[in-house]
Amino acid sequence: MFAVLYFLLIRPQQKQQKAVRQMQEELKKGDKVVTIGGLHGVVDSLDESKVVIKVNENTRLTFDRRAIKEAPAE
Repeated sequence: MFAVLYFLLIRPQQKQQKAVRQMQEELKKGDKVVTIGGLHGVVDSLDESKVVIKVNENTRLTFDRRAIKEAPAE
């Protein structure tokens, strides 16, 4: 029973978390991103733990790297 739960629930979640961590580590300036709050923007600058996201020409917001949920493929 534990093996079934592991392969149906735990393992896929671990693979997804690993993919998100890898994406967060590979972010670079100019990448389009979506935060966990649903904010869409473009990476303007970044350092070890923070990411500055450009929302429009005059608005830049700072987020923790962990707050980036995805980088949509476009």
